[in-house]
Amino acid sequence: MQTAGKVFVVTGAGNGIGRQVAVELIAQGATVAAVDINENGLRQTVSEAGLRPSGDEAGLRPTGSEEGSRISTHVLDVSDGDAVAAFPQVVLDAHGVVDGLFNIAGIAQDFESTSGITPERIDQIMAVNFHGTVAMTRAFLPHLAERPDGGRVMLTSSLSALVPVPGAAVYGASKAAIAYFGYGLAQDLRRQCPSVKATTVIPGTIWTDIVRNSAQTMGVPVAVAKTFAMPARKAAKRMISSTMKGRTSVVIGKDAHVYRTLQRVSSVLAERVSYIQVGTFVYRGNAGELSGGTDSRP
Repeated sequence: MQTAGKVFVVTGAGNGIGRQVAVELIAQGATVAAVDINENGLRQTVSEAGLRPSGDEAGLRPTGSEEGSRISTHVLDVSDGDAVAAFPQVVLDAHGVVDGLFNIAGIAQDFESTSGITPERIDQIMAVNFHGTVAMTRAFLPHLAERPDGGRVMLTSSLSALVPVPGAAVYGASKAAIAYFGYGLAQDLRRQCPSVKATTVIPGTIWTDIVRNSAQTMGVPVAVAKTFAMPARKAAKRMISSTMKGRTSVVIGKDAHVYRTLQRVSSVLAERVSYIQVGTFVYRGNAGELSGGTDSRP
């Protein structure tokens, strides 16, 4: 599938990887329905894309100029099931059709132990990262199936789905769940609707605000952390390319490739390397207490 002339929904478009995917899709000639819980973040995405902000106060309509009509902004919490179920019609009203969905919205865990994280936080992480992704995908699938040349769905997993990361057990569980949902979805579509393709992306360390905040929390120099991270714009291009090609899965980032290779050699070795690399900075204080972190939506 070519991106030019198509309409894509991008969740988490107000920051990080989601913003870069939205900006890159527009640069490639597509129209984007940009979704995020953060309205200010969406405004910044519109600005970075070089488009004129919408005059509609609700943020639910595309901008008025010919160039600006290639983006609409939508404030939406993907964990709100009723709002998600109603959202495809909002996109259809704004753009007429929808050709693809990029599920990128998610929240990170704050380097908390499994005994230290609260039940409410566990529910929130799973509600946004997993249930939100599933709900958005199910809501848009019937519309994607109607497209004459097929539709595309991208689901964002994580390096944490390949190897356990200290202080991120719940986050890793949510991302592993997304990965296996994506793989199963691809199987279902192969039988039920071959024209629609589902791509599960497993990104490693991508340079975003979340990674910057995590590095600062762990006491890692920002310059060092940035050296090992893939630029978000580069990751966005890989995500888009792989999704347009209809690949079932793709691993992005040097560290993700390293850990996938280690996992194939020895799961014990991969786990030990992760512990040494991350646990050294994360586990601090008495009896292995964990350092605090910051909440951030990509």
